[in-house]
Amino acid sequence: MSSVIAATRFSLLDRSRVREGHTAPEALRDTVDLAREAERLGYHRFWVAEHHGVPGVAGSAPTVLAAAVAGATRTIRVGTGGVMLPNHRPLVVAEQFGVLASLFPDRIDMGLGRSVGFTDGVRRALGRDKGDAEDFAAQIDELLGWFEGTSPTGVHARPPEGLTVPPFVLAMGEGADIAARAGLPMVIGDLRDRDRMRRGVDRYREQFRPSAWADELYVVVSGTVAVADTPGQARRLLIPEAWSMAYSRTHGTFPPLPPAGRVESLAMSDKERGFYEAGLTGQLAGTEEEVERELEAVLKDTGAQEVLVTTSTYDREALLDSYRRLAALAGLDGSAARR
Repeated sequence: MSSVIAATRFSLLDRSRVREGHTAPEALRDTVDLAREAERLGYHRFWVAEHHGVPGVAGSAPTVLAAAVAGATRTIRVGTGGVMLPNHRPLVVAEQFGVLASLFPDRIDMGLGRSVGFTDGVRRALGRDKGDAEDFAAQIDELLGWFEGTSPTGVHARPPEGLTVPPFVLAMGEGADIAARAGLPMVIGDLRDRDRMRRGVDRYREQFRPSAWADELYVVVSGTVAVADTPGQARRLLIPEAWSMAYSRTHGTFPPLPPAGRVESLAMSDKERGFYEAGLTGQLAGTEEEVERELEAVLKDTGAQEVLVTTSTYDREALLDSYRRLAALAGLDGSAARR
């Protein structure tokens, strides 16, 4: 095994993707089941996401789902990838994580993003607009202030005040600069655009200022990783999500994941086909040897300390097999029995 990979933490983010012919409650239960398996395999963290009004995603309340995951596991770190801070009042977010950290000490992470809804309708329903994302840095400062007890309101947040819940910034675009200036760990994706990822990491390294929350910079690279017996089988894991993303780009709605076989028989417009093929390109997908080689290159290029894997697909057994293979090639504790 590569020494670079051996020195790296590996974690999972599950977006509770709904599958064709299955329900949203099933997707949420699948997420909890996957967290248990991730813990058995030795993954470092298990994170859940926030989406609103999306037919293909069941995870709309990440702190609630994180509580279910933490209650179903014992040792794995649990968090959010992320809570979309512009959608919420920072005090309420602090209270939610304060409760989680009180119930599950030393296991909770607070991943924070700056998205404000998938469509104009969702943003209206949330009482937000695109401009709310421009205040992301100030919202982070306010949120952390509730833990530090420094709110200028004179109000004291209970139970978060005095607790330490590790914050992470999900960095897309200027997010790397915000994470660096705030002195916080950064999560950056995606693996398909390595040049953009490297530029973001370089900016973060150049601008990072130590803070009370992090003495040293910390980089998590995030994206799809699919491992299978053959390159073709690994590629099939990518097909449902690639099509769903392409459909959302051309139809304005994000559908449940279809089986790979059905996607392969679909007629697509040239525009949709272009987005679909782009979704299959550049991902870390292949046999153990191929993925190990690609992972080593990414880690050497970025100097990342952690990989957050975000793979979604229709075939849950194939997904579990991929995660088991990845755990084995990374030498994670608990993976040997699964080889």
